[in-house]
Amino acid sequence: MGIHDGHREKVRHRFQETGLEGFADHEALELLLYYAIPRRDTNELAHRLLARYGSLSALLQAPIEDLQRVEGVGETAAVLLKLVPAFVYKAQRSAGQETVLNSTEKAGRYLLARFAGERNEVIYQLCLDRKGKLLACKRLSEGGSAAAELNIRRLVENALLSSASAVILSHNHPSGIALPSREDYTTTRRVQEALATIGVELLDHIIVAEDDYVSLADSGILRR
Repeated sequence: MGIHDGHREKVRHRFQETGLEGFADHEALELLLYYAIPRRDTNELAHRLLARYGSLSALLQAPIEDLQRVEGVGETAAVLLKLVPAFVYKAQRSAGQETVLNSTEKAGRYLLARFAGERNEVIYQLCLDRKGKLLACKRLSEGGSAAAELNIRRLVENALLSSASAVILSHNHPSGIALPSREDYTTTRRVQEALATIGVELLDHIIVAEDDYVSLADSGILRR
């Protein structure tokens, strides 16, 4: 057993005992990379990846082609890094019937996972019952890196078809800045007015950017 093998066993054992609690970001990434790079030291690579992308969230959103430009990251490692957010998304989607989003924090966490890996602006609609249970999550549209067009008629139809009592609207800012624009304010008012005609409440409009999000309801911009 080499020096790297002994270190790996210690890290694996630590994870088995405590999970990722207490792991620094580079240590968690180092552990993940073990399963794609079996024979090389992944500690240095983990540090270089985090230095390049700035955070785990940004790293996991990077395209496979970009990841492979980093020295030491082959196709297997790049695919593994992209598989993590995709797997979380699929798991949450399969459990959607059990998801309750009755607070900004819960909705924000759910949406951060949903938007992970998105490079273009995307709009999602969450349809909820009176207790905040998620009835449906609809991907309304996708645009370029700057904007996606919202179809309000389709949004209203989704609310009716899912028998929603409330809706949370959400989109991402690929620029990495979650601050709402003037257009976001206008869109929020239009959606709120359209849903009001069918007796459905717009609970929130949440803007996601990398590992951050802003709630227009909590900001006082969306008045119920």
